[in-house]
Amino acid sequence: MVATVTRLDAHRAGSPAGGPTVHSAVDAFLDAPAIRGNPNTLRAYMNVLDRVAELLGPDQALASVADDDIADALGELWGAAKPATWNRNRAAVASWLSWCTTRRHWDAPAMPAAAERRREPTDDTKVVSRTRIDRLCRRRDVPLREKTLWRMLYESASRASAVLALNIEDLDLPNKQARAVVKGGDTMWITWGTDTAHLLPRLIAGRTRGPLFLSAHRPGPHRRATTDPRDLCPDTGRARLGYDRARILLGQYGDGLRLHQLRHSSATHLGDANTSANVIMAKTGHKSLRSVQRYVKPGLAAVHQATEALSSPRRRG
Repeated sequence: MVATVTRLDAHRAGSPAGGPTVHSAVDAFLDAPAIRGNPNTLRAYMNVLDRVAELLGPDQALASVADDDIADALGELWGAAKPATWNRNRAAVASWLSWCTTRRHWDAPAMPAAAERRREPTDDTKVVSRTRIDRLCRRRDVPLREKTLWRMLYESASRASAVLALNIEDLDLPNKQARAVVKGGDTMWITWGTDTAHLLPRLIAGRTRGPLFLSAHRPGPHRRATTDPRDLCPDTGRARLGYDRARILLGQYGDGLRLHQLRHSSATHLGDANTSANVIMAKTGHKSLRSVQRYVKPGLAAVHQATEALSSPRRRG
């Protein structure tokens, strides 16, 4: 359900002189090095905050926005969304408000109690078997670009946003690794295995620079003029493959699979193989062992194997 974007009418009094408007406060936050330095982070925050600003009133003084206005904006935009979507967008708005008050010392509303986080139900079926992933990546009707992307996502256990942001210059092909900008703007090495290593040279096809994963067609004049030059291939003129398009393609070929399931399955399979939590944490880029615990618990394959131990011994013929 897509909410209709209309400005909130509540609490529209003026504010003390010198305070920023909602629009200028959003722009200042998006220009912060931690946000601007990562194109994927910038794009995600911009999508959320621009919509919230439109509801609050872009020219409205930030100091005159009430806590309840924030709750009303979140409710109108994502009140009917799934808990994960609500929590993600709520967190983006909370980060912006916190930055305004702690970094710039502006008078700004707080995240109200009425807009609390929602419980996200655990779904242990998100993990898919390695056989299913192998079968998908070996299908003859799947294009090379998609096979390479899915293999790299699984073998690297990386976030899709980080892999899609890779440039050819970031790759260290002989060592099966690449420098990737991950969540939070940090840079780390991601690694992949033999299957991805066999596909990458064919995908690159002699290119030496520009985005690794490209869209199928060149963008039109308007989109080209509004696209960051870093997201255009200087040799082919094609743009970087976007997250939304990559998500749609996996759903089309993968019978409903989602991009994050490849990362989730990879980490769980490593846990099933008795890989230590510290190594899984280093590979996935998680900041704490607590975040990795969801992957260390046995997956369905391990549960099936344990279940067989309870079966009666087969009779000998």
